[in-house]
This record gives sequence, structure tokens and C-alpha cells, in this order.
Amino acid sequence: MGDYSKALEFYEKALKIKEKALPPNHPDLAISYNNIGQVYKNTGDYSKALEFYEKSLKIKEKALPPNHPSLAISKHDIGLTYETMGEYSK
Repeated sequence: MGDYSKALEFYEKALKIKEKALPPNHPDLAISYNNIGQVYKNTGDYSKALEFYEKSLKIKEKALPPNHPSLAISKHDIGLTYETMGEYSK
């Protein structure tokens, strides 16, 4: 297993830098939110994972064309998290 607390620490530092340097709907912010979501999913904190996956998806929906593959990846991550939680209807 990886050192999730250390990963989260550095992902959050990277996010803070990006938030200061980039506009609020920049795709690079979506990447950071998704990375943080992955850490939370890997540690079993599914509600936090979904929170960050949703932030990532909202940015991607504003910044990218509707058929962009990155949107599919975000929706997949959200769906997989709900599946892991046993919430198949979502």
C-alpha cells in the first residue's frame, strides 16, 4: 500500500498552487480534484471521493467539449465509487 496521507498532502499543496495561478474552471484544477478523489477512494472515504470527483466533473463540463474522453473518465470514477459503496441505482 502507498502512503496515502503523504500523497494527499502533496496533492493538496499542488491544488493550492494551481488555485492561485489558474482561472477557476481550468482543466488542470479538475486533474487535481480527481487525484485527491482517488486518494480518498483508496482509503475508503467514499463520500469525500465523490465530493472531489464531482468538483472535477463540473470543471470538465464547463471547460471541455461534451464528447471529450476526460468526461467519460470522470463519470466512470464516480460510477465505480457508487458501485464500491453498493449504491447501484446511482
